[in-house]
Amino acid sequence: MSGHSKWSQIKHKKAITDGKRAKQFTKLLVAVQTAAKSDPNPDFNPRLRAAINKAKEGNVPQDNIARAIARSKDNPTEDLIIESYGPAGTAFIIKAVTDNRNRTVSELKKLLSDNNAKFAEQGSVMWGFTQNEEGDFVPQFSQALSENEKDKVRSLMEVVLDHPDAIDIYTNAENIS
Repeated sequence: MSGHSKWSQIKHKKAITDGKRAKQFTKLLVAVQTAAKSDPNPDFNPRLRAAINKAKEGNVPQDNIARAIARSKDNPTEDLIIESYGPAGTAFIIKAVTDNRNRTVSELKKLLSDNNAKFAEQGSVMWGFTQNEEGDFVPQFSQALSENEKDKVRSLMEVVLDHPDAIDIYTNAENIS
């Protein structure tokens, strides 16, 4: 019986979990690297402190965090905040970090249009959110959705977060986790 060895099964499962973990580490470390651009000292940079705390919660090794902070001066990355409207008029704010603004914006526009969402002009969604000291966006007004619409919103959020440059996505949809 070929292909049924225990080692083969373990190897495939480990490859899948390691791939997911590497993707999560990359996103967390890019956020640390971008936050460290303005000031590499977390005592004076609350955004960096929040990014380091999120990385530690994600079990990122301290050495990797230190290397990301050291790399922050060398890599020309920039923050992007993209606003859009999704299913049932739900508002979305997408945080992304990229080395090529045009590529990331066009790829995210394509993802949004493929999933029945619309790219919005800057400021058209932002008014409905406030930003806390960690840099997270909190909706001022929540929007109630049916279960079908919630499923569409969740699938859109998953698709966007699968993009390598997307760091986080915020929505005003009620009870979305």
